Amino acid sequence: MKTSNINKIMLICLTLICSTVAQSQQSDSLMNYLNTAVRNNPTVLQRYNEYQAALQKVPQVGSLPDPQLELGVFLKPMELISGSQVADIKLMQMFPWFGVIKNAKDEMSLMAKAKFETFRDAKLQVYYDVQRTYFDLYKVRQNIRISERNVELLKTIERLALVKYKSGSTGGSSSSAGRNMSGGNTAPTSGSSGMNAMGGNSGSTVSQPTVQSGSSSMGSSSGSFGLSDVYQIQIELGDLENNIASLKNEKQVVVARFNSQLNRLQTDSVSVSDLLPTEPLDIAYLSVNDSMFTRNPMLGMIHYEQQSLDARKRMQKQMGLPMVGVGVNYSVINKSEMSTSPMNGKDMIMPMVTLTLPIYRKKYKSMQTETQFLKTASEQNYLAAVNSLQTEYYEALQLYNDAGRRMKLYENQSLLAQKSMDILLKSFSSGNSSLTDVLRIRQQLLDYELKQVEAVTDFNKAKAWVKRLKSVDSL
Repeated sequence: MKTSNINKIMLICLTLICSTVAQSQQSDSLMNYLNTAVRNNPTVLQRYNEYQAALQKVPQVGSLPDPQLELGVFLKPMELISGSQVADIKLMQMFPWFGVIKNAKDEMSLMAKAKFETFRDAKLQVYYDVQRTYFDLYKVRQNIRISERNVELLKTIERLALVKYKSGSTGGSSSSAGRNMSGGNTAPTSGSSGMNAMGGNSGSTVSQPTVQSGSSSMGSSSGSFGLSDVYQIQIELGDLENNIASLKNEKQVVVARFNSQLNRLQTDSVSVSDLLPTEPLDIAYLSVNDSMFTRNPMLGMIHYEQQSLDARKRMQKQMGLPMVGVGVNYSVINKSEMSTSPMNGKDMIMPMVTLTLPIYRKKYKSMQTETQFLKTASEQNYLAAVNSLQTEYYEALQLYNDAGRRMKLYENQSLLAQKSMDILLKSFSSGNSSLTDVLRIRQQLLDYELKQVEAVTDFNKAKAWVKRLKSVDSL
């Protein structure tokens, strides 16, 4: 006995552990999908590669211009006093004005940071899109489950209606047969009893057929109404089963979209939790202040673009100053037999300095004016982005509050409808309520359950939307 009790306890503990692990896996499944999407989503990978490409521009603009090497060879040596010149070699290195290279590097570095913000924005958008599709899949699955449960409920009501129909038909025919038999054997007695019951109505031959015809018509009417109830339930069943088939087709589409966001095969299975969290957002997400979007990547991208334009403007101003070139000229000279100069046959080395003359100022002023217009446009773009984010934030809050209110309302309405349904089913089985009342309450219960699932889905979508606007990349 002790061993069997220990085995039972161990089995119960193992079952509890397995159920706990399964629940934790379901709660972590969405986070695993999000991590998979960030690693595999093509849009995220595209933005990341664009950021890496932007980083490679920094060393490009941070280097000096390539040196220039010129080589000239005389087909016939040129006669000089100190010999004959065979070739001429020039090497020149240009140097931009002080600060040009530094500002160019700053501009490209800031543009790379702007690209990184677009990468962050793509990652946040994928987080948001995957969560929305996950919640849509949850909604479709729950709608299928609720509809299938209502199919079972309708089948139960159909069985009750069939029982009532059969019992009504049998009861009506047996009572009619009994009355016919009594009328055939003892007509006078029935007539006298009918007279006493009717308060002295005369004519037993008149009262007896009237009772018989009334009872037979009541039995046929009851049977026809019972059969109509069965047909009405079957109509409801057909509509519900058609709705389930449509939901299953919709589920396939949502699964394909979800797998596409994860860059997987569109037919891969997707695990969705049976329950979505209904905890409210932290108060920090619901506060409205001037610094609520400081982490938003789109605003960060525009901010870095503005800084890069400032660096470009400084660079363009310095580009209007002269460039300095330093080089050397090397002349190859052969000895001349006719020359008695001590420099006869000695190669010539000549240091050189080159200076550009930026006298055409119009193009440099135009470049700076262009950059200033771009800077002004970027500032207006920043304000437009802030206004758009604020509008979206208030829309998300409205959806969040509305979904929370509906979630509580429909939960309470579903409980009340379920209690009414239980009472009406018992009353219907005993013949004290009509099928119309039962079907009406069943439809209300179905509507409230579907609306509750929709409210929970909208609530979680609103939470994900608020976190998206607040640039939070976690659940």
